[in-house]
Amino acid sequence: MRSPVVYWEERARRFATEGDGLAAVCSYGMPAFYNRVIHTCQRLALEPWLRVRPGTSVLDVGCGVGRWSRELACRGARVTGIDLSPTMIAQARRRAAAQGVAERCRFLVQDLAVLDAGQKFDLVLGVTVLQHILDPQALRNAMQRMVAHLTEGGTLILLEAAPNRSVENCDSPIFRARQRSAYLRLFADCGLRVRAITGVDPAPFKSWLLPYLPRLPQQLRTAALAVVTALSIPIDVLFGRRAVERSWHAVFILERI
Repeated sequence: MRSPVVYWEERARRFATEGDGLAAVCSYGMPAFYNRVIHTCQRLALEPWLRVRPGTSVLDVGCGVGRWSRELACRGARVTGIDLSPTMIAQARRRAAAQGVAERCRFLVQDLAVLDAGQKFDLVLGVTVLQHILDPQALRNAMQRMVAHLTEGGTLILLEAAPNRSVENCDSPIFRARQRSAYLRLFADCGLRVRAITGVDPAPFKSWLLPYLPRLPQQLRTAALAVVTALSIPIDVLFGRRAVERSWHAVFILERI
């Protein structure tokens, strides 16, 4: 088991410079079509909550190559993105400059569990970050640091793998599919109130396949992914936000009590 810093830096060096960098921040090394669908479902789920006013201060935790930071900066927000990986941060800066939003973006190499961004924010955003923090104390510390960086009346938005049933067979050395109830207890312990929960990807086919993928040969794995992705698209795109109870991932909209 490598340290998180080493794991994410190796992942970034391998994939962060390729295309739009989705293989570095979505599903590690999966085919482009698969990661593009993941990104699309995440965008659809997050869109209603990312309609920020110009000047809104945003903290994007685990920002990766800056895909959400840049989108929010394009909408007029002032964004600080943080990530463990120096390569991710370098790519985020490069892509922000290429997109013409560098003046509204600040990127820092930091560990979320000991985060100190030097200010408070109107909006804190984390997309598939907590599911990769395996140590319980580090997870709690990360939540507490995000809450500490919220302004009074600020909003915390998290998109995480949070099924309603136990699915330990999908866990890995770098991933935990924690039950939704575990996250809700953690939020309450950290002084947060849930304003809303929406779904992302209720189609069950990918989670059925996930435990078996490492055992499959490369060509068969790609073919299986193509099939389950094709089956999932109409369900996830059409019903993802509304099918909250059946969704594999969830978007949590939170505020300080």
